[in-house]
Amino acid sequence: MFLPQLPKEPSKHRVAVWRELRRVGAVPVASGAWIVPALPAFTEALDRAGELVQNAGGTFAVLDVAPRAASSEQFLRDVFVRTRLDEWAEFEADCCKFEAEIAREIAKKKFTFGELEEEEQSLDRLRRWYRDLKKRDAFELPEAEAADARLQNCVTVLDDFAEQVYAAMRSAAPAIDLE
Repeated sequence: MFLPQLPKEPSKHRVAVWRELRRVGAVPVASGAWIVPALPAFTEALDRAGELVQNAGGTFAVLDVAPRAASSEQFLRDVFVRTRLDEWAEFEADCCKFEAEIAREIAKKKFTFGELEEEEQSLDRLRRWYRDLKKRDAFELPEAEAADARLQNCVTVLDDFAEQVYAAMRSAAPAIDLE
């Protein structure tokens, strides 16, 4: 459990700590109380969040907590899992948007290198996001496998689009006489 105490102003420090905690997958369970699984992957992140708190003139505590009852353990697990499930669902929704965007470009026959580059950047963003989500999915939820399959479909869709772009560019290119 991570318990930061920060000055109320300026709020940018509080926001920076919240962003760092969310980025690594910490989940707020009460006002000012965040949890992460007790795994080495989260230790560095808590250290970074602690540095942000100290740099802002605040204090913090990191506690290893053990639930007293199975119901308490289940509560914490459910909060963490629910947050990860929301993230995986949002990721899959963005994959759908990516696929729909490429379908629109194909329908418009917008086969340009500029469009291809833009879509490649979008796919790179999805890949980074997937890696970040995977790192913080401590319970290895089955939704991660579905998200991986969805990401692979995005790769296939982009590869198909790239082939169409190259074909369109080849057919539009003037013939060069090498003699």
